[in-house]
Amino acid sequence: MSGLDVRGLSVRGLSVTIADLRAVDSLDLEVAPGECVAIIGESGAGKSLTARALLGLSPPDAVVRADALDIDGVDARALDERAWRRLRGSRIALVSQDALVSLDPLRCVEAEVAEPLRLHGERMPRPALRERVQALLAEVAMPEPERRARQYPHELSGGLRQRALIASALAGAPSILVADEATTALDATVQARILVLLREIADRGVAVVFISHDFAAVRGVADRVLVMRGGRVVERGPTDTVFQSPQHEYTQRLVAAAMHEPRSVATDDAAPQLAVRGLSKTFDVPAAVDVSFSVSRGRTLGIVGESGSGKTTVARMIVGVERPDAGDVLLDGIPPTAAARRRIQLVHQNPAGALDPRWRVGRSLAEALEAGGVPRQARRQRALELLAEVELDPALARRRPSELSGGQRQRVAIARALAADPEVLVLDEPVSALDPLVRERVLALLARLQRERGLTLVLVSHDLDVVAAVADEVVVMKDGVVVEQGPTAAVFAGAQHPFTRELLAAARSIPPRAQGPAPA
Repeated sequence: MSGLDVRGLSVRGLSVTIADLRAVDSLDLEVAPGECVAIIGESGAGKSLTARALLGLSPPDAVVRADALDIDGVDARALDERAWRRLRGSRIALVSQDALVSLDPLRCVEAEVAEPLRLHGERMPRPALRERVQALLAEVAMPEPERRARQYPHELSGGLRQRALIASALAGAPSILVADEATTALDATVQARILVLLREIADRGVAVVFISHDFAAVRGVADRVLVMRGGRVVERGPTDTVFQSPQHEYTQRLVAAAMHEPRSVATDDAAPQLAVRGLSKTFDVPAAVDVSFSVSRGRTLGIVGESGSGKTTVARMIVGVERPDAGDVLLDGIPPTAAARRRIQLVHQNPAGALDPRWRVGRSLAEALEAGGVPRQARRQRALELLAEVELDPALARRRPSELSGGQRQRVAIARALAADPEVLVLDEPVSALDPLVRERVLALLARLQRERGLTLVLVSHDLDVVAAVADEVVVMKDGVVVEQGPTAAVFAGAQHPFTRELLAAARSIPPRAQGPAPA
């Protein structure tokens, strides 16, 4: 490997071709030590393929070419896998989106963080290694690092798992950190803490590449932004300039899709269609405590709160997946029978997990139609009609979930929920993994279905911008308890509870950015 007098990351003319498709086309990227540069764009824009190419992790069938690919002074264009393994972790490291998948479930946090130290650091006795691991965990603001080091990934919250993953990435003291959707699945308060941490890492002299479809996160952490579409960079510049005065039509649409004012609606005195009264549920600790609220027919209620607040537990009790320890769910004033429960349907957060990967889309819809009592001879036609209703080509009925985009899978999940002709849809984080433009189209679809079918919606989300866009009223939960509720516009404009104010502040906050790269 030839050494160059170049620190940070320098890329010119990067192209990634898969099966004659130019997925990344002539990309130039410079990231100096102490600088954070974000790459944004919708799904399929080439963001993650770019990240993988920077780490030598491109798919086996991909052809990667570059005029320059200099990683902390190393020309990486002709490296073999063995050389890449020496480079990854020591000079460039990755923090991915799903820490639960990235961390080995059979290894405790200490073993996970210690591995890069063994691979790239000097040999040290076990007590010194343990001390170094705990120091790294403390460095990423992991509370009680000595205790957390002994725990396994499933014993940690989403935010703590992400901190463990960042500590593992930093263990080899890399000069470049690539964060690929590292905050996407986190609630507002935890996300804000991770963004502050990433900014601090950059300010310590690490070159950070931040890939995200969350524009609030990008504004909070990045010095500069590259906007990608169809594999090409269509706009670049300082973060504030790109977001406040976007020049390219595509960037303008992206920015517009990521900003909503809280919805303001007239007071509704109609009798509630869905009501929950005193719902409580305890697992190892209380997950829901005396939760009560109601939703009128045709309205949308948002439930917000950080991870572990009890949002999903309440949603599962509404649809009957979880049985409450106390309290009632009422549909039009009475507890629903088993048959009436079909009037309440759930749309899961992860459609890829909710749909059987072995089944074609048509079969998944037919199964739901069978459960809804549709005669066998009518199911195929009805399945095609459902796909059309959620604005999908009926020809997609022949595909499996893995052959669909994220937005298409979410539409199939909605169609599957509609198969039982429900009156109430409970949506658990239905757009959290989607980029702004796809998210906007799915939200518009839900609004149309609500108008046409008269649906009542309960939307569980950690994304306050989504709740602002679609919810008439909002319920705020913390530690299983409803701490505030009311019309969305009123709650967002004048929150009364300290936790609500903290959530809103975290969603709106922009961590301080350095005015330029830190000194080398």
